[in-house]
Amino acid sequence: MGAAAERTPEETLAHLVRISQKPGVQSTLILSRENGAIVRTTGLISSSSSVNPNSTLPASTETTPDNYTNGKKESGIQSAEDVASKVWAFLTAAGSLVEGLYEEDEVKLLRLRTKKNELFIIPDSKFVVVLVHDTPPA
Repeated sequence: MGAAAERTPEETLAHLVRISQKPGVQSTLILSRENGAIVRTTGLISSSSSVNPNSTLPASTETTPDNYTNGKKESGIQSAEDVASKVWAFLTAAGSLVEGLYEEDEVKLLRLRTKKNELFIIPDSKFVVVLVHDTPPA
């Protein structure tokens, strides 16, 4: 079976827009694959006014400071920078694990489920897409 065709940037953006509008998706982040810097984000408050200035993803309805207490959102998710930093560290560690086990392999998807949230981390050649989703009831 051949490798899947790479999506164009327009197709990727359209796909992310559809995903971000699904029920239960709290936020999305697109990180640079090079260094983990935030390229775009929806649904999380950023402490930097320079993050996400030209986003074409839908605006989030949960971006008011009222949802936060002492810098933490009541659901347990922190600012966009905090999430991006932690995801980058997790992806780096997972990448080291995979390389240690299978030298010529790479991480394609990480799924992390907690009591409050589920994170889908999808690394690509240029970007890392992160979806923060409500954890469905057990």
